[in-house]
Amino acid sequence: MTDIVRPTAAPDLLGARTFLFVPGDRPERFAKAAASGADVVVLDLEDAVAPAAKPAAREAVREWLAAGNPGLVRINPPGTEWYEADVVAVVAAGSAPVMLPKAQDPAEVAALVAALGADARVVPLVETALGVHRAVEVCGVAGVVRAGFGSVDLASELGVDPVDREALRYARSALVLGSRAAGAGAPIDGVTTAVRDEQVLLEDCVHGLSLGFTAKMCIHPTQVGPVATAFSPTREQVEWARAVVGASAGGGVAVVDGKMIDRPVVERARALLLRAGESA
Repeated sequence: MTDIVRPTAAPDLLGARTFLFVPGDRPERFAKAAASGADVVVLDLEDAVAPAAKPAAREAVREWLAAGNPGLVRINPPGTEWYEADVVAVVAAGSAPVMLPKAQDPAEVAALVAALGADARVVPLVETALGVHRAVEVCGVAGVVRAGFGSVDLASELGVDPVDREALRYARSALVLGSRAAGAGAPIDGVTTAVRDEQVLLEDCVHGLSLGFTAKMCIHPTQVGPVATAFSPTREQVEWARAVVGASAGGGVAVVDGKMIDRPVVERARALLLRAGESA
């Protein structure tokens, strides 16, 4: 293991709309993924990598990060034979943000945060029934930025079809509520496995956004553009948000378009501007 070269470039996890996965054992794809327009590239050491290829994938990801390239690393879950080595590699490369799969135990999330150090930024991937049940505790761990929704794995555990939006509606809503109750950012919706069906992809985006998700995981570069557009506020929404934030700058109650503006409205406006890539 080599020493840190320089700090890893830090993606904006809270404002990100698109999270594009790339297998950790395919380093020739890293640069292409980074140039895809995705807000965050997820360097995957877990499901996308066969057991025999995990050591080489870990080293490829460490080298990419240590060179100052951006990325979020999905490590292997606690309790697996690869977990500790994955964490060591991330720290050695400059402590990139980490996605923790099978996140369901707040103690395990806290242990990961401690191992990553003071600058830890963790995205717990909630993909089990217990994880959904404990969403507030999992998302409330210091160092957690926002959660991800593992729709495919959760559907498998529940015995339902992952494309059935109604079957997973409660779980999605529970994660949104748990995230907000814990003070974490709005969660990231799960993948759409129909990589060639843009209509289904867009319908999934609309559904997720309606429930409170503000980002989505992508498994193919062609999904990045449509997802980014779907999760971006419209021009009218942005103009409204700017007006609200501007009107509230002096404090107290303000009026915009004949409607009273109070704190909840201002917070919604700030969230819209964050999704639009603007500071508020």
